[in-house]
Amino acid sequence: MGALLLAAAPVDAATLRVGPGEAIARIADAAKQAKDGDVVEILAGEYRGDVAVWKQKRLTIRGVGGRPVLIADGESAEGKAIWVIRNGDFVVDNIEFRGARVADGNGAGIRFERGRLSVRNSAFHDNQTGILTANFEDAELRIEDSVFAEAPRQEHSLPHLLYVGRIARFEVEGSRFHQGQRGHLIKSRARRSEIRYNMIHDGPAGEASYEIDLPNGGHATLVGNVIGQSAASQNATVVTFGAEGDAWPDSRLELAHNTLLNEGLRPALFLRVWAERLPAATPVLTRNNLTVGLGVFTTTNAGDHAGNVPLPPGALGDPGILDFSLGADALLRRRAFPPAPSHLVPQAEFALPLGTRPLNPPARWVPGAFQTPRLGE
Repeated sequence: MGALLLAAAPVDAATLRVGPGEAIARIADAAKQAKDGDVVEILAGEYRGDVAVWKQKRLTIRGVGGRPVLIADGESAEGKAIWVIRNGDFVVDNIEFRGARVADGNGAGIRFERGRLSVRNSAFHDNQTGILTANFEDAELRIEDSVFAEAPRQEHSLPHLLYVGRIARFEVEGSRFHQGQRGHLIKSRARRSEIRYNMIHDGPAGEASYEIDLPNGGHATLVGNVIGQSAASQNATVVTFGAEGDAWPDSRLELAHNTLLNEGLRPALFLRVWAERLPAATPVLTRNNLTVGLGVFTTTNAGDHAGNVPLPPGALGDPGILDFSLGADALLRRRAFPPAPSHLVPQAEFALPLGTRPLNPPARWVPGAFQTPRLGE
């Protein structure tokens, strides 16, 4: 996956420390004082109503001494978010965003407007939207080892845990999404969406609609994810592609070594491709995916499909501890499956609570998100 890298910081870059007992006590003040290339360190603790607009062209912002928790407490920057990132190369590391609410129902932990943003080791809880981007076609967003959870219940403007607009590139890896409420866990309109090695599992407390919504097509690659719909969902579709028609010169969908779950009694559409709203013969390729629970996967979708296996409800691990791996003696481990194209071969697996672990190529690949045998075996 392409990395979003900051340019080298200038030699006169400063480190600004924010928090109790420091010269800068408020994040909003640091946002005004920081210069291009600086590092802003936020001390652990709670920061209530301390919202900010970041206008620098290059900046790293990180939590130190533990994870600082930013609680909106009824405040928002520009009526949009706890933080607004205007247009630059930014790294946000080890920060928690909570409780974003605004009048239009789209209050975000971070409103990312333009540039390149890399979010690492961070948390987004109880926001109307965790991260919401604008629609600049040169913007790029990368998320690693972060959690998005606890969407609020609201009647207007469905809350999505992550909403990526029409930007150039979106990547997410090693992250967890759960407890949606009527909105989607991940919605991406990006030209390129790379979704690898994540736990996108709504869980028993969730009522999300789609787990992954890719409404404008684009080139979307999903590898090594657990993608699970709760029994309480009002929508039968788990992953959808092209529902609002194409917005890019070309579209392509690839899914390899994912585990897709339906935890309800209503049959699911594990994948719905809106082919009638996309260019003719839009490529759809699936390899070595597992579906667990009632439903159909490739039956209703034209494309290049091989190695996908349906399993009955309860066939994997222990959902209570998010174990969705195959047992060491599972019959599927004795079968041969077609290899995925090289760019779709998993290089890692999701590892609880967040992040990934490197994956050494096994002697025999099995379908699904995990090659490592079930915990304790």
